[in-house]
Amino acid sequence: MTAKLGQNIADAKQILIAEDVVAIPTETVYGLAGNALSLKAIARIYEVKDRPKFDPLIAHVPDIHAAEKLVTSFPKAAKILAEKFWPGPLTLLLEKKDTVPDLLTSGQPRVAIRVPNHPLSLQLLQELSFPLAAPSANPFGYVSPTTALHVADQLGHKISYILDGGKCEVGLESTIVGFHNQKITVYRLGGISIEDLEKTVGKVEVQVNTSSDPAAPGMLKSHYSPGKKLILGDISENLHTRKRQNVGVISFSEEFDVPKENLFILSKNSDFKEAAQNLFVALRSLDRPDISEILAEHFPENGLGRAINDRLRRASV
Repeated sequence: MTAKLGQNIADAKQILIAEDVVAIPTETVYGLAGNALSLKAIARIYEVKDRPKFDPLIAHVPDIHAAEKLVTSFPKAAKILAEKFWPGPLTLLLEKKDTVPDLLTSGQPRVAIRVPNHPLSLQLLQELSFPLAAPSANPFGYVSPTTALHVADQLGHKISYILDGGKCEVGLESTIVGFHNQKITVYRLGGISIEDLEKTVGKVEVQVNTSSDPAAPGMLKSHYSPGKKLILGDISENLHTRKRQNVGVISFSEEFDVPKENLFILSKNSDFKEAAQNLFVALRSLDRPDISEILAEHFPENGLGRAINDRLRRASV
């Protein structure tokens, strides 16, 4: 099987109704989508990704009304965030109805839900009678895909169709937020910054502890990893002890004395948004046979810098 790339909503819809999977674009990363209410389709997602079934999936819906059909309650703070950031890179963790399969949530009582901000996927969701489970469209644990060709390279032999929506605008997965006992908790750092959340609903807690029994998607210790060892720290210091021709470098905005093809500057203007968009592209581009290891640096711990650091830490484990 070789996946077809295209923009035909009808073709994607037909495959999904048949309880199979397609890759879809979102503003964050490409997702491997299947009917979120079908055990057969969910199992197919886990099979294609080789993903452990204890790692829950996110349900994608076209709007807040579709989200309300999946949950027993919608806290006031959750509704405020949804109205502010949907469609967008925000996932809400809410108490699920019994109609939501336990396989989707890995047995957890809460379901992760979001409205993606991409015209093709929104149109597809609006034409379907069910939500879509859609984790990143890549082999489990590897770097997330931000173009249709990334998906084709990794999963093209396992799926039949990739809905091609161009390059992802955000490039980092969604921020995941839960609500319990009047507390608002961030379980995964992502495309919505802590600062923007707190401007909207006040103080939030951050609980992105790595776990082998995750409460939300994206909490596993090792994730988003290239095939090469990634070393996180002071790039100049780490370069002193290495042969520069065999080392890949991912920097925020600074030039380093390594071969040009081995250096990936995420944003020459030190722009967090641009850096986030380019991060997974950089990890993929330096995962080459001639590169022995990849050096990267810590970002400032504010704005999207927190989420970039989170992905780099997990990629370096």
